[in-house]
Amino acid sequence: MTRASASTLEPVPTVYDLTREQLTDRLVAWGEPAFRAKQVWSQLWKRAATYERMSDISPALRERLAAEIPLGVEVLDERAADRGATRKALLRIGGEHVIETVLMGHPDRVTVCVSSQSGCAMGCTFCATGQMGLKNNLTAGEIAAQAVWARREAARLPSTTPQRLTNVVFMGMGEPFANERHVFASIARLTDPHAFGLGARHLTVSTVGLVPGIHHLTTAHPQVGLAVSFHAASDELRSQLVPPNDLYPLAVLEDAMASWRAATHRRPSIEWAMIDRVNDTEEQAGLLAPIARRLGAHVNLIPLNPTPGYPVVGSSPARIRRFVAVLERSKVNVTVRDTRGRTIDAACGQLALSASD
Repeated sequence: MTRASASTLEPVPTVYDLTREQLTDRLVAWGEPAFRAKQVWSQLWKRAATYERMSDISPALRERLAAEIPLGVEVLDERAADRGATRKALLRIGGEHVIETVLMGHPDRVTVCVSSQSGCAMGCTFCATGQMGLKNNLTAGEIAAQAVWARREAARLPSTTPQRLTNVVFMGMGEPFANERHVFASIARLTDPHAFGLGARHLTVSTVGLVPGIHHLTTAHPQVGLAVSFHAASDELRSQLVPPNDLYPLAVLEDAMASWRAATHRRPSIEWAMIDRVNDTEEQAGLLAPIARRLGAHVNLIPLNPTPGYPVVGSSPARIRRFVAVLERSKVNVTVRDTRGRTIDAACGQLALSASD
């Protein structure tokens, strides 16, 4: 079989779905020297360059690349908040899937929140993405393409933040472990020193608690961070808020997180959306405290962000302070999360499609 075999020339959603060898096959089949593929590859991943900005590539080749192996990232809409430090983009990925990606600039870091699915099937009642239901899984390249977009766009952030991408969190639309194969493949590309080249400790995967995925992450990518959306510390309440709890109740989930911690020697995060008079009671804080302490976890409290499909509001500052006090008395590390991007529906739990084309 020749180098440019039929299997390597099949259509792909984005150029980021190709390996470097497959990209080389394409260009060699077009009569280009192999070193040209190396140039294109480096510009795509390291510089996050679009084809038109590849000045060392001929115009004819740039046109053919754009026509036959598209970048597959089209910005349909973009909104900014926090004086330009938070930006939400509505992206069409792979020419088919519409998703949202959020870029957040902080004084010490720049983080992109990437989506792993269009929509979500987990059914968490207070989450706008969960209210959508699942539309599509994204490929590894479609997931990684969001980080490439963010690397390119980070240079446009205000000078009050680093103008380079430092962190990737899988906290956008979708449940990462429900699309595990492609999420893990995207992690491999993002951490590959010959591709995107971001250190694994700068990536975090967030899950509602799909236990098999936690075990698989432990062995496949032990340096990648883990965040688990708890939202309740009793099975009865958690099953109401987070339906997958019926399959993986808290005791099973805690065991998986403990195994992850023992194997990786890293501290997991517990995410908790503060919902007024639902899960913000001192009783719930008292149940959470021993779990967090046993796991050595850091608790992130997130004031519930409003969504049209869930009438309950976020907790008041006074109720949050009482919740925090219970945790701190138990020596639990706790932070009340800044609700970045709330005004543009870019905050936690607010991601939902606002355009379909």
